Amino acid sequence: MPRAGALLRAHAGPSWWWLAFLLLPVISSSSSSTSSSYSSSSSPTYQRAAAGGTRTGFLGRTLVLLDVNTRTPTRVLNDNFLSLQLDPSIISDGWLAFLSSKRLVTLARGLSPAFLRFGGKRTDFLQFNNHKNLAKYRGPGPDYYLKNYDDDIVHSDIAMDKQNGCRVANHPDMMLELQREKAASTHLVLLKEQASNIYSNVTITARSLDKLYNFADCAGLHLILGLNALHRNPDNSWNTSSTLSLLKYSAGKKYNISWELGNEPNAYRSMVGRAVNSTQLAQDYAQLRTLLQSVRYYNRAHLYGPNSGRPRRNAIQLLDGFLKDAGSVIDAVTWQHYFQDGRVKKVEDFLKTRLLDTLREQITKVAKVASTHAPGKKVWLGGLGPAWSGGINNLSDTFAAAFLWANTLGMAAVQGIDVVLRHSFFDYGYTHLVDQHFNPLPDYWFSLVFKRLVGPRVLAVRVAGLQRKPQTGRVIRDKLRIYAHCTSYSNIASTSNINNTC
Repeated sequence: MPRAGALLRAHAGPSWWWLAFLLLPVISSSSSSTSSSYSSSSSPTYQRAAAGGTRTGFLGRTLVLLDVNTRTPTRVLNDNFLSLQLDPSIISDGWLAFLSSKRLVTLARGLSPAFLRFGGKRTDFLQFNNHKNLAKYRGPGPDYYLKNYDDDIVHSDIAMDKQNGCRVANHPDMMLELQREKAASTHLVLLKEQASNIYSNVTITARSLDKLYNFADCAGLHLILGLNALHRNPDNSWNTSSTLSLLKYSAGKKYNISWELGNEPNAYRSMVGRAVNSTQLAQDYAQLRTLLQSVRYYNRAHLYGPNSGRPRRNAIQLLDGFLKDAGSVIDAVTWQHYFQDGRVKKVEDFLKTRLLDTLREQITKVAKVASTHAPGKKVWLGGLGPAWSGGINNLSDTFAAAFLWANTLGMAAVQGIDVVLRHSFFDYGYTHLVDQHFNPLPDYWFSLVFKRLVGPRVLAVRVAGLQRKPQTGRVIRDKLRIYAHCTSYSNIASTSNINNTC
């Protein structure tokens, strides 16, 4: 990214600016000294610094002239715009039992309010078992201690979070180390399943659901639970037995949950050799809506879908057919996007502008289909990560990937995406926000800054001009990414000077 200076010109509104790379939150102020110096002229110019000044060499850089319209926001974002995702693999690798960690809950709470989507590739292999305790495994070895520790923490290690009445735990270091060893070996099994497209069923018990909901509730997150769309009858219709049992149990516990059905249904044929077309999927969603209405506690619950994959040809065809038949059944249109695959090995690949621009192209495709068949319906980026297949070690979990995440939030806001669900908050692989030592990674810190400083009002920002010698600014204009928001009101100490916009 070239080195650049910037001048800002505001449209009708006394404001101060906080300028950051890729993001430009705007803070309201009664003072107009900053803005008036740039708004009095239609073409602001740079004045050479006096001899001996501090701007030596500044003219060798590029001067960027910006127009920011603070009078009328282009759109207002959902309070849960930046949201999170957890993959069902945490049931298989054992990390679900450790979601009660006080440290993990505290980190998640820092990103609230947000949705927490419990879904991913293994959504369609989940089976609900309404038993508190499945048969225990007895015998020596780390699994023995881990599988019995699940009960032990309920009786001895659980403390009460006095602020929220939540069940949180301080897990012993020894148990965490055993769990990391188990998760590492389980991760290899999960990768083999993915490579072979032969997947094992995953059982979510009543106790597992309790732990998942406790985590979401303690952290101030609203749980969206993905249901198994591949549990099918011989005639290929959706089998609802497990879902109905799950709904009844959740309703009995008065769990405030929203729902979705399946994950990337356009990939079912390549994944398991069984296709579910758009007509059948629409019927399944209609059936799920009927089920929700039959359970009194969920008769007004929200339903999201269809969680189609990247909008290539087959995914767009499925989305198009689905919305024709079931656009009125869902509360928001969801789809997924991942930037890189596991073959990427260089930091430079994360900084290519054509890679950043792929998201704009995908949003345009999805928005066109949604506006045609479900006008007015919100569009969600229901699964987003810098890379798929677990990510790329030492790349997708570093600051290199933060450019993709920052650009995604800015672009999604400008393009009208209502919610972005980041994959994944925590677990195995290299695309998450928190690692297995419960330490926040670079994208977590960026997410935290976004939540604290960036408000929901999206502003129009335009590059009014570029001054660069000896060549024109065309190349830098193509590479420059600037987004503008009003600053989050909730983080301003005094709101007495806030006007109706910023």
